[in-house]
Amino acid sequence: MQKKKLNLSIKVLIGLALGILAGLVLPAEFAVTYVKPFGTLFLNLIKMVVVPLVFASIVVGTCGLGDAKALGRLGGKTILFYLFTTALAVTIGLVAANLFPMGRELGFTMEAVTNPAGTSIVDTFLNIVPTNPIKALSDGNMLQVIFFAIMLGVGILLCGERAKPLESVTDALAEVMYTLTGAIMTLAPFAVFALVSPVVAVNGPEILLPMLGVILTVYGACLFHMVVVYSGAVGGIAHISPIRFFTEAAPAIIFAFSSASSAATIPFSMEAADRLGAPQPVRSFVLPLGATINMDGTAIYQGVCALFIANAYGVQLTLSQQIMIIITCTLASIGTAGVPGAGAVMLTMVLASVGLPAEGQAMGLVLGIDRILDMARTTVNITGDIACTVVVAASEKQLKRTEN
Repeated sequence: MQKKKLNLSIKVLIGLALGILAGLVLPAEFAVTYVKPFGTLFLNLIKMVVVPLVFASIVVGTCGLGDAKALGRLGGKTILFYLFTTALAVTIGLVAANLFPMGRELGFTMEAVTNPAGTSIVDTFLNIVPTNPIKALSDGNMLQVIFFAIMLGVGILLCGERAKPLESVTDALAEVMYTLTGAIMTLAPFAVFALVSPVVAVNGPEILLPMLGVILTVYGACLFHMVVVYSGAVGGIAHISPIRFFTEAAPAIIFAFSSASSAATIPFSMEAADRLGAPQPVRSFVLPLGATINMDGTAIYQGVCALFIANAYGVQLTLSQQIMIIITCTLASIGTAGVPGAGAVMLTMVLASVGLPAEGQAMGLVLGIDRILDMARTTVNITGDIACTVVVAASEKQLKRTEN
């Protein structure tokens, strides 16, 4: 009799558990110096394939829609879903932080507020269109890559039969990238171990105690958003039970929690959406787009952390200021990259919008546990990507109703 092989999600879960245990016993310097590089190597391999994978997937997905009208309808539904759930997410984060206030006992002194250098919302929208698509590809500017890929796919649709050779080449590139990515994914359990153990080793329990309230609030709000909002959307629109949804999405959820990278989790999300019945044209379009503009978990994190920083400085945020946080988070999510640490950069923009300092002791505490919070918010982000793919496919009446 053949031995039954463990599936990838179980292997990744074992890697996660062993990584936590190793982090508790290994010296921080050893974990960072000798263990972390293996996780970094894996992420580098993923980053190597992400740009061509996203580019080819979106071109193929756009061509697979069949006509430009379907593309506009699909894109509109996807963006509306992401913007609505992001606004809802930051609201949940703010409500949680108001119900469980943290940081008031710190009593930090307000420092001079300096507006961080960054890109304005208007510039973010203008910069979506690449002046040099080749440079966008080489720089890994995901918004510009996605825009160019969509335009190329639309151009292929408009040209019809004359553009079939280019469509075939792009389709072949996509298949090669899927195969290569699948091979890299076999290393995922080892990578999870190497990524998690240094985080636990460096951020031990004694360091995390002062920030335990922030961590619990962010994780609790993230869990609430996943269970209530996504389950409601998937169950109400796609008629898929929450148990089946989370079971099929488990490998992507576990890897997102470990890697803290939405972009790196795209291959897992693709497989999960496939198992849930979303056709390739839909998932090839929605998932790469979601890895860039869906920032529900990041929005929760920013709502909680903005209120924590305000409390630490003894500042009472008004209702209008909290509404400003919701608006800023929702719009800024469009330009935030799906890579580890991007949410911390975005947080500076949110703090500036309500007159809070982006430097100083409170921000330093948040940055100290950013990697741990990043794991939670990335998990929410990719769960939302998969949920959106299933919901959009169901709304287009393209969702396969087969149970696994």
